[in-house]
Amino acid sequence: MSALQAFFTMGGYAAYVWPAYAVFFIVLIADTLAPGMRRRRVLRELRARLARQSMRQNRPTPAPPSP
Repeated sequence: MSALQAFFTMGGYAAYVWPAYAVFFIVLIADTLAPGMRRRRVLRELRARLARQSMRQNRPTPAPPSP
């Protein structure tokens, strides 16, 4: 058995070790991407809120009824 093959079989524990590495890297990637995605969502919500406020402020007020 070559050294590389022995490394990949992990002494018979490869079925446990490699999925653990996969889960670790998936969590690491998700942990890296989540703040950027959250930031984009918050900025989009703030822009929408500012646009709604701007529309409300620029809306013409109705004239009061005359007596």
